[in-house]
Amino acid sequence: MDRFGFLKVAAAIPRVAVADCDANAAHIAALAERAARHGVEVVVFPELSLTGYTCGDLLLHPTLLDASDAALEGLVRATRKLPLAAIVGAPLRHGETLYNCAVVFAQGRILGVVPKTYIPDYSEFYENRWFASGAGISGETIRIGGLEADFGADLTFAVGGAEFGVEICEDLWVAVPPSSHLATAGARVIFNLSASPEGVGKHDYLRQLVAQQSARTLSAYVYCSAGFGESSTDLVFAGNGLIAENGRILAEAERFSLDEQLLVADVDVERLGFERRRNTSFRTGEAAAENTVIEMELPEGLRPATLDRAIDPTPFVPADAAHRSERCEEIFGIQALGLARRLSHTGCRTAVVGISGGLDSTLALLVTVRAFDRLGLDRRGVVGITMPGFGTTGRTYRNALQLMRGLGVTVREIPIRDACTQHMKDIGLPADDRSAAYENAQARERTQILMDVANMEGGLVVGTGDLSELALGWATYNGDQMSMYGVNASVPKTLVRHLVQWAADTAADDGIRTTLRDIVATPVSPELLPADAGGEIAQKTEDLVGPYELHDFFLYHTLRSGYGPAKILFLARQAFEGSYDEKTILHWLRTFVRRFFNQQFKRSAMPDGPKVGSAALSPRGDWRMPSDASAAMWLRELDTL
Repeated sequence: MDRFGFLKVAAAIPRVAVADCDANAAHIAALAERAARHGVEVVVFPELSLTGYTCGDLLLHPTLLDASDAALEGLVRATRKLPLAAIVGAPLRHGETLYNCAVVFAQGRILGVVPKTYIPDYSEFYENRWFASGAGISGETIRIGGLEADFGADLTFAVGGAEFGVEICEDLWVAVPPSSHLATAGARVIFNLSASPEGVGKHDYLRQLVAQQSARTLSAYVYCSAGFGESSTDLVFAGNGLIAENGRILAEAERFSLDEQLLVADVDVERLGFERRRNTSFRTGEAAAENTVIEMELPEGLRPATLDRAIDPTPFVPADAAHRSERCEEIFGIQALGLARRLSHTGCRTAVVGISGGLDSTLALLVTVRAFDRLGLDRRGVVGITMPGFGTTGRTYRNALQLMRGLGVTVREIPIRDACTQHMKDIGLPADDRSAAYENAQARERTQILMDVANMEGGLVVGTGDLSELALGWATYNGDQMSMYGVNASVPKTLVRHLVQWAADTAADDGIRTTLRDIVATPVSPELLPADAGGEIAQKTEDLVGPYELHDFFLYHTLRSGYGPAKILFLARQAFEGSYDEKTILHWLRTFVRRFFNQQFKRSAMPDGPKVGSAALSPRGDWRMPSDASAAMWLRELDTL
């Protein structure tokens, strides 16, 4: 396991010669060497890969069993110099009983043998004709030729600080798989040796099963099934290989391939530990779990500079268009239902939204309109107020008005220039001052207008600020930071853009569609400083605080992954290769850390709002941090990078 907590694992699918143990051992050894060259630390092979799964009654013959034992001994010797652990399937005798086993070996010795717990006896599966269940076996030893090893269903193994467990094929398909117990006993990675034949529709179910078991056990799950070479007398084995982590498929082998395959991925063992620490339900199961841990030390192997793992640069936004569309619809539904409940509870038939012509206020207005539609309320009860100030441009002003008119809400225009000029004169702010006081006075004036109009109309103010702004504190305290219900509070900026784009793509009205698309194309800005000589936006947020795609990446991995700055930088280099250099990423990461800590006081006073995803900053639920917490340790780590 590397210093960032990644363990490189592999599912190896060899060509099989049924009942030819020497040939199978040679294929396994070659794939193990290939895995070692790739930097793999643990590699798993299919069920009964030494003999072939489809040997039938030959599995009871001493000739085959003796040959399997001898081939296994030879395989252990042949791979003794490889810096990895291997898991191979073999039929093994223990006393007078035959077991379907997973053999774990490394550095020339067998570390342990795990027997299959659940032996199928239905349809095409009739393994209990040959094998006994390993259920209840614990604390025993097994002899294989001249070798001896621990034998039991409760064994787990630790390599480089990463603990893993093993189960075999059918074990995964039962109501309570052995891996559930192995995970609560400490295993963060589960390897499954399988020989599961193909059937129409079965593969989709298998993918779901593997993904769900990895999610349920908060583990990485490496599934390796028999492939080409197994007998096709009655069945076909397609060589399924799957690597999943906490509900997500990381890598998948090619099905129906005639070639041998090595499926490699880096699994994040450190993050799995973080997830288990924060999940109190998982911790409840730990107390009852017992197992025997076998530790091993491996020499340092070859590790590529980049991970065998895709690092998503936009973790809040699904990459697949169909999935993204589905996600957008769901988020709108959550936001609108939350607001509808608040309107219903308060009895308000009016909602007030400040409309700037930017992304956040557009999303808030769309959500508010949907909530009114769901409640059967007249859209004219949505009071949209545009409040032109010193930095308002013609583009955003026009878009604000066109959007409100197109949606059929009540449109009000209340300029703030005169009120702010008088206020600045009253407090003694020089006319040429462009400090935070100049900017914040405008934000607070707008908030005062919204609150007062809401009082006049007997309504509530719908907040527009998003998750990214809350993380960075890019909001005026008691200005746009405040509202009566913040519908965007858990939606990051990168996702806000896609939500508005989705609304444009699905809009029935051509005018609304055109306006929304222009809003998406408008640079993000608070428009608190005067426009440039050409009347264009002079104050672009991302020039000042940094690219939101970087900050959202930092935020996601701070909240959801529990990563420190060094690991975030390591992943960001790979995720944004070709877009940002390391110096740029490091600069904005420092900005993120500093602002995330310093601006907590704004989040401590944030209004109610619906949680839409797995990451949020509400002080009442997802993120509880003192406002005077020090960032010193995080900044010192950045100084070393």
